[in-house]
Amino acid sequence: MDNRAEIREFLTSRRARLTPQQAGLPAYGGRRRVTGLRREEVALLAGVSIDYYVRLERGNLSGASESVLHSLAEALQLDEAEREHLQALARNSTHSTARSRTTAPTGVARSVQQVLDAIGDAPAWVRNGRHDMLAMNALARVLYAPMLTHTDRPNTARFLYLDPASQEFFVDWERSATDVAALLRAEAGRNPHDKKLIELIGELSTRSEVFRTRWAAHNVKFHRTGQKRIHHPAVGRLDLDFEAMELPSHPGLTMFVYTAAVGTPTADSLRILGSLAAAQPVTRVDPVG
Repeated sequence: MDNRAEIREFLTSRRARLTPQQAGLPAYGGRRRVTGLRREEVALLAGVSIDYYVRLERGNLSGASESVLHSLAEALQLDEAEREHLQALARNSTHSTARSRTTAPTGVARSVQQVLDAIGDAPAWVRNGRHDMLAMNALARVLYAPMLTHTDRPNTARFLYLDPASQEFFVDWERSATDVAALLRAEAGRNPHDKKLIELIGELSTRSEVFRTRWAAHNVKFHRTGQKRIHHPAVGRLDLDFEAMELPSHPGLTMFVYTAAVGTPTADSLRILGSLAAAQPVTRVDPVG
């Protein structure tokens, strides 16, 4: 991916969403020709010259100090995920292509699968930054059965945007679509030269207008904890809580565990799914090549 274009479009989109009033600047009379802040206003807020800010917004973050990046983040009122994204773009602007070329993991260690299998009462699974589902326990395989129907190498982004069944499976489909695009955008900032990630984004952009729209927003986010509402063909509506945990010993992998409060209908439904899982033969998701 073109790092300079990513920087330019990200900074431009963040500048466009802020009004002078939101930034604490006086709004003088007259018609403004831009939506959001002007470049000179961002430069003023960040404490840099207008020429230097223009250079940054044109995609040249090479050599920008930590203090400059911090001031820029403050001026644009970036949240935590956006600040990390800006840092990643700056790192890839400074580093050579060869040094910054990384690839998301395509499989899991035996020990990771053992951890998943040891979680017997909750769906648990592991994905990489491209949203390839690399490993799961028995309950997760039953939970995500609609995604596994047509492929043994599932990818949640591809299922969400390209399979019509996802719109029935995910109760909050619109929110999920927005979240996944933002997560892929963040991954692209970290690993802009991941060939398979580039191919995935190209495929989604070509085949899904919804993805193109959300991708163009340049939003990024974290996906650490929250709720997932699913309509499962076997048990109906599930209101699940999830926790996402990065695996420090396995960089690039994230484990998700879904739970439900004791005594709720979802907890009862998970027990039913557990019975279905126990009746199925043990299988594994093959590593994504």
